[in-house]
Amino acid sequence: MTETLTLADTLAELITSAKAAGAEAADAIVVDGASVSITYRLGKLEQLERSEGGDIGLRVLIGKRQAIVSSADRSREALKELVDRAVAMAKTVPEDPFCGLAAPDQIAKTLPTLDICDPAEVSAETLIAKARACEETALSVAGVTNSDGASASWGRSKVAIAASNGFMRTYDSSGSSLSVSVLAGTAEQGMETDYDYTSAVYFAALKSPEDIGRSAAGRAVRKLNARKMPSTKAPIIFDPRVARGLVGHFLGAINGASVARGTTFLKDAMDTGVFDAGVNIIEDPHRQRGLRSKPCDAEGLANVKRSLIAQGRLTTWILDLRSARQLKLAPTGHAARSTGSPPSPSATNVYLAAGTETPEALMSDIKEGFYVTDLVGQGINMVTGDYSRGAVGFWIENGKMSFPVSEVTIAGNLAQMFKAIRPANDLELLYGVDAPTVRIDGMTIAGT
Repeated sequence: MTETLTLADTLAELITSAKAAGAEAADAIVVDGASVSITYRLGKLEQLERSEGGDIGLRVLIGKRQAIVSSADRSREALKELVDRAVAMAKTVPEDPFCGLAAPDQIAKTLPTLDICDPAEVSAETLIAKARACEETALSVAGVTNSDGASASWGRSKVAIAASNGFMRTYDSSGSSLSVSVLAGTAEQGMETDYDYTSAVYFAALKSPEDIGRSAAGRAVRKLNARKMPSTKAPIIFDPRVARGLVGHFLGAINGASVARGTTFLKDAMDTGVFDAGVNIIEDPHRQRGLRSKPCDAEGLANVKRSLIAQGRLTTWILDLRSARQLKLAPTGHAARSTGSPPSPSATNVYLAAGTETPEALMSDIKEGFYVTDLVGQGINMVTGDYSRGAVGFWIENGKMSFPVSEVTIAGNLAQMFKAIRPANDLELLYGVDAPTVRIDGMTIAGT
């Protein structure tokens, strides 16, 4: 408790000093953290890093002007300089008619208790052992000929946020990860690379290093002797690893900042059928041990579990206070921020709800199609929804994956793709954004 009180007292003193210096309102954030990360390759430790430190950020508001200054130095002299710089900047920057803190009656009064911090610290020796086992397992798989290395990390952070409107929040969070990337094949026959990874709030919840190693190796070996395909239109199955990206594109398209600027193809889609009537997309900010879980948003507003898509229909934008004011709507509790930037809209734990069909059933009637395991490049226009990306995967023949395919491009438009999505029943809640296997018909496959 002593550390938490110290952070709270530091922020309270900083805000008081800012108001005494001429700020009409202010908020401040402190982020302290410790982390360990290692990289292990071909039986040797390549990199070991441990870091401890923190930053403090101050935002001051004078009328409709705001300024943000951050620093790693928390001495009294440095904090005084932080206040002076922020106030001086706020007097000269252009006005922003939509900036401002939450009203006191908008601040969440009760917060849920979330299990998002692993109390155990993970040693470098433990991380090295996990990475070694992961890489050794991958290298033992027939066909694997080299390794790009295995990585493991652990980190814990303490965050405190306070504002002159009475908002104060402190919380601890943690995260761990393990990954490996390997190569299969030879220069003569052709080489392929692939990876797998696992991440979790609790270190003990990570998938085993052996499972990650075997998965990465299997993915790389299966890609060998890939063929090129002629251009065609055919059904496409997205592996869960890449289907998550489709959910990410949807979240970007309903971000309040983009909606307010009119730079999203869904800007006029509120309360309309964006997906098929059987599709639901859920956000759950209070999921226990969720990688993006938080008890309220960064402006002190309550956040809740909600259906972003309910039976195919778009129900909400992702709004912070600023974008809500621009759109003349109520905020939705989606503000996130760092020490050096103002709040901005951001989602928490989001998933595309599972369907009823197995992945095998989803592709059983496909005479010819494409199962996508990897995507390359970022050929996406969020203003128009046009979608074009390099893809790697497997050709589907008579309802089953047949042979590996590479050097093709898949193309379509996200508006039409969303309406055509059919989710399978294999959803796993593993990351901040999750999706099951999905099928989309009618996309273009550009090959030779």
